[in-house]
Amino acid sequence: MTQQTPRFSPVIALLAVSAMWEGQLSAILKDLGITTRKFGLLGHIYAEPGISFSELARRSHITVQSAHTAVRTLVDDGLVEDATSHAGAASDLHVTDSGARVLQDARDRLFALDDVLAERLPNVAASLDGIRAGIV
Repeated sequence: MTQQTPRFSPVIALLAVSAMWEGQLSAILKDLGITTRKFGLLGHIYAEPGISFSELARRSHITVQSAHTAVRTLVDDGLVEDATSHAGAASDLHVTDSGARVLQDARDRLFALDDVLAERLPNVAASLDGIRAGIV
């Protein structure tokens, strides 16, 4: 029996490229004290103050328990405030002024990384621009 040459998999290629760029994003966010997940959560809370933990978890593709844990660290770091008056009440999450500054700095760094991607991989960047145009 002859051994088959493995077929190229675009899915595996995209996963490998994604992991590489996520690693770079993680590195540029590190000194801000946030991870890529916390960056996403902070962005969701900023865009929709008062968002529920269930909705935050759904949008972030994590469990509600993980959302609670991550938000607790954002609160402890002074980036998010939960204005809930007592235990058992619905949360009232919003981004603090400090959190808004960190979020803007993180977005600026992300946009700079986007520019690097466009410079290194112009065909990929052009394809992504086409996808974005179809969504917007």
